[in-house]
Amino acid sequence: MNMNITKAIIPVAGWGTRRLPVTKAIEKCMLPIGNRPVIDYVVQDCIRAGITEIFFVVNQGDRQLETYYSRHTRLEEYLNQSGKQEYIKYITPPANIKFYYIDQDSNGKYGTAIPVGMCAQYLRPGESVVVAMGDDFTYNQDGSSDIARLIATTPEGGSSMLSTEIAREAVGQFGVIEFTENGGYHQIVEKPQPDQAPSTSVNVSKYVFNYDMMQSIAAYANVNLSGEYYLTEPMNQYVLTGGHIQVVPAAGQYLNAGDPYSWLYANRVILGQ
Repeated sequence: MNMNITKAIIPVAGWGTRRLPVTKAIEKCMLPIGNRPVIDYVVQDCIRAGITEIFFVVNQGDRQLETYYSRHTRLEEYLNQSGKQEYIKYITPPANIKFYYIDQDSNGKYGTAIPVGMCAQYLRPGESVVVAMGDDFTYNQDGSSDIARLIATTPEGGSSMLSTEIAREAVGQFGVIEFTENGGYHQIVEKPQPDQAPSTSVNVSKYVFNYDMMQSIAAYANVNLSGEYYLTEPMNQYVLTGGHIQVVPAAGQYLNAGDPYSWLYANRVILGQ
């Protein structure tokens, strides 16, 4: 039985320091891949998977994302009056999708667990949710959705994550999955040295979390620690205490906008070069 998941959490707060100086003026999630911002590839993947409510966690005061997913009536009027009606479909927000914008204090606690934990309050007991970071995505040329595949492969009421295979020399930039003897998820090792990496399967930051997993993340985010709050920490703890996280290999190609070279490569893939 496939789960009916209708909510997604997409964290996009942060300063995008690796992409300065452009991210001083443009939010990292709004960097263009082709003619669309990188975030829109994540959003469209969620919509194809049946998601109808999307919770964005944004930097306090940032509104570029909200502008992008809102109606722009003056632009629509201009396009109509100029005989350019064919462009209106490109600027019309997705139909029947509710967007919520939650402010995260950029000077407060930081790390991937913080924005996810902030959204645990919006789930009902027994409800599961998609969590997808907003600056990377998997690209399927046939238009299919890896998030839909992730949901379909997740056991009813379970938790899961997407993975992809990369070259061993690149594993130091990722969370690397360590498997059990039976091929199940054991833990994620953050940014290991290539010769110490437990595998070449890496976390591509797309998950299904059940209600219990979300409560564990929220509890972890409320603890006072020094340093970064990694989402993978409560995931590892969840498995240590008897929980199960299914690893689902992505069918699509992993792309991201994290650094100029990855961003340029993503553009070349999307534009078919």
